[in-house]
Amino acid sequence: MNRDQIEGGIRNIRGRGRSALGAVTGRVRPQAEGAYDQAAGAVQSAYGRARTTADEIQRDGAHIIDEARHRSRAIAGDLQDRGRLYQDEAVRRSRAVARRADENKGTTLLLVAAAAFGAGWLLRRTR
Repeated sequence: MNRDQIEGGIRNIRGRGRSALGAVTGRVRPQAEGAYDQAAGAVQSAYGRARTTADEIQRDGAHIIDEARHRSRAIAGDLQDRGRLYQDEAVRRSRAVARRADENKGTTLLLVAAAAFGAGWLLRRTR
């Protein structure tokens, strides 16, 4: 509970008392002032409840944002680790291919020439 809820509740109760006292004594002015205090107290109390709810929502939102940051950092770390693994595997495989090409120079030259001829034949202009 915050200050507005407490003060609004007190003002509402005080207004009820004043209205009841005015009704018992038959005086209109205390009844009207009591009704006014009662309504003002209810409004102030409702404002206090709304303020409390807004504070709770803000706290929950901050908690959700913190959790999202934590999870995104964990995901980013996992992705970086996975990227490093893929990079290491690609480097290892490319070195193995380069080593095979170096060991089999004649076959490599023949494959490169065939690939170049095939690409040239597919990309040629036809009339």
